[in-house]
Amino acid sequence: MNRSSITFSSMSPALKVVEITNNPVPYRVPIYNRVARDPRLHMTHIFSIIQEPGRFTDLPPFEFQHVLLKPNYRSRDDHNVHNNRDVWGVLRHLQPDVVITDGFNPTSLYGFLYARFFGKKHIPMTDGSYDSEQALSWKHKWVRRLVYSGSQAFIGASNGSRALYASYGIDVQRHFFQSHLCVDNARFDLGRGDRSYDVVFCSRLVDGKRPLFALDVCSRAAVKLGRRVKALFVGAGPLEAALRERVAQVQGVAATVHGFGMQADLPALYNQGRVFLFPTAGDVWGVVINEACASGLAVMSTPYAGVVGELVRDGENGHVIDFDVERWATALADLLTDETRLRQFGLRSRQLVQAYSYDAAAKGLVDAARHAAGCAS
Repeated sequence: MNRSSITFSSMSPALKVVEITNNPVPYRVPIYNRVARDPRLHMTHIFSIIQEPGRFTDLPPFEFQHVLLKPNYRSRDDHNVHNNRDVWGVLRHLQPDVVITDGFNPTSLYGFLYARFFGKKHIPMTDGSYDSEQALSWKHKWVRRLVYSGSQAFIGASNGSRALYASYGIDVQRHFFQSHLCVDNARFDLGRGDRSYDVVFCSRLVDGKRPLFALDVCSRAAVKLGRRVKALFVGAGPLEAALRERVAQVQGVAATVHGFGMQADLPALYNQGRVFLFPTAGDVWGVVINEACASGLAVMSTPYAGVVGELVRDGENGHVIDFDVERWATALADLLTDETRLRQFGLRSRQLVQAYSYDAAAKGLVDAARHAAGCAS
């Protein structure tokens, strides 16, 4: 994974495209692999780092051209700010026709400036939504206006992304292309499974994902049900020790703390549950919901995830409830005592997630690049 992997023919008629992103993630790698098979594009993915500190992940095989920059970042709160100046030299070497950037780190802004200076096309890509960016400062919004005004197409992961771009005056009917966050739906569809757990929680064990809240919900639901609630917690992070300690103390819950779940193991883990809990304090999307829906689970979420309204639909395949242990526990207990509704919710989850596929997401990237470059459809 170095610059020696950069190979392309100067005689190739394919559109030369680069995407600059922080690091590869499991749900994007299969999309990149599909784009690499499209003969109309020659796409190279530039990564600031292979894996960010504090993140636990395992990646599928790479079947695409890629470059790994020299790591250069500083940590701020729960995220890292990347400043890879060597990206400029990589861009000069690759000479892309189109530059895609998926953020506003200095590294991404260098990509935007390269496109401006050399008359290339630029496309911003975001997982964010109108709601998720309301708290940004005027400086952050000013930078976005500057970048958007110099861009020729716009890629977003959701309807919320479309609304975000529209709020900046962009004609989304002409220039917006969707590239969903998605998983391999078929891999998670194992049928009903043994469903030995009432509840599954799968996420990083950090405060923003509220694993302790989920455990409290299970405990309170157990009181309403008059029986123990079996819960499976999958994930790793700084709250793992606190979760294990609380599990040993809480009443009415038989909980298993699995730890980090490898990609190969996730389908079997999800298919052991009946209801998926996602009490997030804020997610621009929430790919774990894709996994839960593909596994046929009913889902419960807070309103603070971009996936709400698309893959989590209140009353259709689950419930959307603000932070309130009592309300969550009541809804969970009601679901666990209504097998017919639980089955209907699970079937609806599978139906909703089918449109969120790797092929559709890859098409969004390709179509956006070709639109920006003025290629005929």
